[in-house]
Amino acid sequence: MSTKKIILIIAGILGVLLLVVAIFVGAITWFVFRTIGNSEAAEAARTYLRDNQTLKQDIGEVKEFGWLVTGSINVQGSDGEATLHLKVVGERRTVNATVDLSYRSNRNWRVTGASYVRDGETIDLIKPYETPPASP
Repeated sequence: MSTKKIILIIAGILGVLLLVVAIFVGAITWFVFRTIGNSEAAEAARTYLRDNQTLKQDIGEVKEFGWLVTGSINVQGSDGEATLHLKVVGERRTVNATVDLSYRSNRNWRVTGASYVRDGETIDLIKPYETPPASP
């Protein structure tokens, strides 16, 4: 075998290995984002944003949410904390929202903080020291 053939064989093997690794990493990434997007925390965040009057006044009725929900969900025993970032598409404009949630003693997720960015300005949906409404 010539040196050229050996190099082509090695390059082919490396290419296949890279493809397998890329597929594996892509599958894990897809699974993580899908799990976050379909979680109870994400549903509670969507419900809160859909019903929030301040957000409705600014962007209009919420038509849909972006397909990618990012952030983190940390659960330890019967308690949990989450920070989620969602794209909110309204009748008049689209904004990026951040929702903080928590739950204690295995109860439902509750919104503890929420804001969105409009034209570079962060708008709080829950005023400091205001008790947020209970999530359904």
